[in-house]
Amino acid sequence: MDLKQLETFVHVAELGSFTRAATVLRVAQPALSRQVRALEVELRQALFERNGRGVTLTEPGRRLLAHGRGILQQVARAKLDLSDRDAAGGHLAVGLPPSLSRTHTGALVGAFRERFPKATLTVVEGLSTYAMEWLALGRIDCALVYNVSPTAAIDLQPVGDESLYLISARPTRAADAAVAVASATVPVRLARLIDHELVMPSRPHSIRMLLETTLAAGGLKPHIALEIDSVPAILDIVARQSLHAVLARNALRGREREFIAQPIVVGRAQLPLAVRLWIATSALRPRGHLIEQGSALLLELLKGSVDDAQMPPARRRG
Repeated sequence: MDLKQLETFVHVAELGSFTRAATVLRVAQPALSRQVRALEVELRQALFERNGRGVTLTEPGRRLLAHGRGILQQVARAKLDLSDRDAAGGHLAVGLPPSLSRTHTGALVGAFRERFPKATLTVVEGLSTYAMEWLALGRIDCALVYNVSPTAAIDLQPVGDESLYLISARPTRAADAAVAVASATVPVRLARLIDHELVMPSRPHSIRMLLETTLAAGGLKPHIALEIDSVPAILDIVARQSLHAVLARNALRGREREFIAQPIVVGRAQLPLAVRLWIATSALRPRGHLIEQGSALLLELLKGSVDDAQMPPARRRG
């Protein structure tokens, strides 16, 4: 396949129509159709299902779209790198987990635009598992990820630990609220979490996986009443129902007065239950100036947002 065929395929897939893609690319529709057909013949796969309203992707087409986007983004980055060696130029795509995306995207965009006025920024929100896949495919350049396992394809730079808390709604009665605030400083033992009905993200969310595996080590299992994959929605439910959540304090930013957050501790030493945060980049592609400086900017913005912990050295190439 050639890049022109791949670009044509991606446009048709994203627009859902040969006609709309031909208009955007300013190419005659028959020529565009021939490029896609040549790609299908070469791959021996049908990439689209045609219908009266346009086209939809087949399963092979969906897989090729994921690869195609990454390939085209890598080509664009290579062109930028060769045409402009100014470190302030280029494009950076960053992946953020939902909790940090909600609290840090605004600050990241503001700092990035001030520091790199000639560069462009894309912020993609997703779980750490998905961010690792996007790095491998080339869809993003760096990502903040939680509790990931090292691989030969990914470089990991440690950021810090985020302690986890049992989140409960603050009582409405003043007397009850005063008692609840006083008890908020009292740690909750991990084993006591099974006494609470929890609202949690579904697997493979990093906090959900950490909670389940840590409890399983003691032969215990959490009581998951609801699975919600949105942190704001989880907080809304906790605020209105007699349910609880396990989250980092970052998730409460701007809504601290609505909730009680009790630290969770593990074992006889009562060590805090925490998720480890890393900056991940691809070990298989060159790290340009913008990726290096963008990663440093992320680290700078996160100071004070994670626990002051003794971190191991960065893990590279497994």
